[in-house]
Amino acid sequence: MRVAVVGRRTVRDAKVLVTGAASGIGRSTALAAAEAGALLVLTDIDAEGLERTAAEIRAAGATVLAAAAFDITDFDAVTAFAEKVHAEHDALDIVMNIAGTSAWGTVENLEHKHWRRMVEVNLMGPIHVIENFVPPMVRAGRGGALVNVSSAAGLIALPWHAAYSAAKFGIRGVSEVLRFDLRPHGISVHLVAPGAVDTPLVHSFELVGVNKEDPRVRRMTGIFTRHAVAPEKVATAILRGIERNRFIVYSSFDIRFGYWWARKFALPYDVVMRRASAHFSKLLASMDS
Repeated sequence: MRVAVVGRRTVRDAKVLVTGAASGIGRSTALAAAEAGALLVLTDIDAEGLERTAAEIRAAGATVLAAAAFDITDFDAVTAFAEKVHAEHDALDIVMNIAGTSAWGTVENLEHKHWRRMVEVNLMGPIHVIENFVPPMVRAGRGGALVNVSSAAGLIALPWHAAYSAAKFGIRGVSEVLRFDLRPHGISVHLVAPGAVDTPLVHSFELVGVNKEDPRVRRMTGIFTRHAVAPEKVATAILRGIERNRFIVYSSFDIRFGYWWARKFALPYDVVMRRASAHFSKLLASMDS
């Protein structure tokens, strides 16, 4: 077995796959990687948005090796795209799983479709990408990097996030194992844990069983969105995380501090999360009365 230097520390001249490239973090990361000299392979379910991203990259003089619109929950579609990319461009150097979606709700309001959608898009979708693109990287023996976007909800127990956290904790677990499994092959793994990000998703997330237009809910979600960081900041953090070979990549100090605090001070963390959950439950009860 050939052993490469662990991690690829730059995207320059690297063949880089970015999922979710039509908007939000995916689009910003694709643009930032292109500016840094990457050769892009782009996907998204939104064909028009994907084409806009690809056109902007090409107009700036950067390279898009391939761009195709499909749903990453469709394993056969991911496989077909991977086969085409590998036939034309050989194994990739960096794989970025950025595509995702979000739904919040209490267990009594969440339906099976919500649980399934969160897991299919946010966990099985990235797994489909990993299955198809990482083994060829291993066989190529050139090293590389794997980036998986989790969430603050993949690190700490945020109220009403059970279905979302099921997937985000899941991709965190996958990443922690692959961090060690892929090290002998020179492939570094990076887990991105953003909090609120100012993308269409932060405004359009599904809040199951709750009227998002209720003034009390608007105040609550307003606090969340006011702390949202720009997607460009997350993109910069991702590229820096690769360069500095960081496993967990944070986009804001509050998430870094919250996770550190949860690990170091288990009892206070338990008390705070109980109170937060009780506050959310009280809000829900007041809306039902």
